[in-house]
Amino acid sequence: MSSLAPTLQAFFTDRLVRQRQASSHTLASYRDTMKLLVRFAAERRKTQPAKLEVSDLDSALISAFLDHREHECGNSVRTRNARLTAIRSLFRYAALRHPEHAEVIQRVLAIPPKRFERRLVSFLTDAEVAALLSAPDRTTWVGRRDHTLIATTVQTGLRASELIGLRTGDVHLGVGPHISCLGKGRKQRITPLTAPVVALLRSWFSEARNQTREWVFTTRSGRMLSRDALEHRLAGCVEKAGHQCPSLREKRITLHVLRHTAAMRLLRAGIDLSIIALWLGHEQMETTQIYLHADLAMKERALARTAPVNTSPGRFRPPDTLCAFLEAL
Repeated sequence: MSSLAPTLQAFFTDRLVRQRQASSHTLASYRDTMKLLVRFAAERRKTQPAKLEVSDLDSALISAFLDHREHECGNSVRTRNARLTAIRSLFRYAALRHPEHAEVIQRVLAIPPKRFERRLVSFLTDAEVAALLSAPDRTTWVGRRDHTLIATTVQTGLRASELIGLRTGDVHLGVGPHISCLGKGRKQRITPLTAPVVALLRSWFSEARNQTREWVFTTRSGRMLSRDALEHRLAGCVEKAGHQCPSLREKRITLHVLRHTAAMRLLRAGIDLSIIALWLGHEQMETTQIYLHADLAMKERALARTAPVNTSPGRFRPPDTLCAFLEAL
């Protein structure tokens, strides 16, 4: 067996699982990247994957792999950078086990991420939210579930993974109603609930009282919803709501857009960015500042408070009504 194979195995079992206790999402992402990289390197080096050496994965091959995934396989720049993050994590671990390959490893670690254009976040207006909430057929069990799920997401800003894994014990509807969830990066987060959402959740729990369900939002059989199922149900609601609110047809609505909507509603209510960052579970404040760039109304209010250039100071005096009439002729 080569030097790469045991290093790669130890990277997953020792570094990611035992030391870092990485989440299942991180493990799956890193696993997919390594599978693609190993197959690409084996094809380029004309050898079997198990016989690859650390030195075979030099900076030229890594750069060629990233270009291949981006240009020939259609990966976005964000996905390219995510692949590079996984590769650099592997090589930082390899640097401890194979100092004899220090030069190759340092050159790989020196590969910079690719810059990309940052688009403004998309969010829904109050009219669009109202149309989306009215789309599910509340005379059916699935419709009541979808209505409660969308209302909860718009108010709390939970991520899709947090919404899927939300357990019944995480929802507290007594004094100080809130949702407690373990979010990204294993950060425990508490999000308060408004009275309308509390009423919806109480009605939803009373309907499922006779059913033993571990999660809040499930399939008919009580199983955990998948992300694809959530996006499919949301797409159906968006299509139906588009007849009532045509502006929805011009937007690409995903569950993350509902999370952006929750943030923008808080921002427009005058909530400080630091509170919004805690609300959403952001690791850094820079992540929350994207909502400032997206809020055109806030920028217009700021512009309205500024005086035009070259304006002489003084108090405004309305003109005489007769003179104003004559000047308007």
